[in-house]
Amino acid sequence: MMKPEDRQKPEANLRRRNFLLTASLGGAGAVAAVVATRSPITPEMPAAAPEVKGSGYQTSDHVLHYYRTTRT
Repeated sequence: MMKPEDRQKPEANLRRRNFLLTASLGGAGAVAAVVATRSPITPEMPAAAPEVKGSGYQTSDHVLHYYRTTRT
C-alpha cells in the first residue's frame, strides 16, 4: 500500500508538464527565428542582352518579371 507521503501532488506534475512544453516550444521558436533570418545569397542576374528574333525561346520583359517573382 502506498503511503500518503509517496504520492505526487497533481499540481506538481502539471507544473512539470507545462515547463517541458514551454521549453520545447521555446526551442522550436528559437530555431525558426534563426532559420528565418538567414536568407540565401542569390547572385544578381546580369542585364539581359536583347535576343536575336527568331523561333524558340525569347527573353522578354514579362519573362524577366516572372524570374524576379520566383526568387525566395
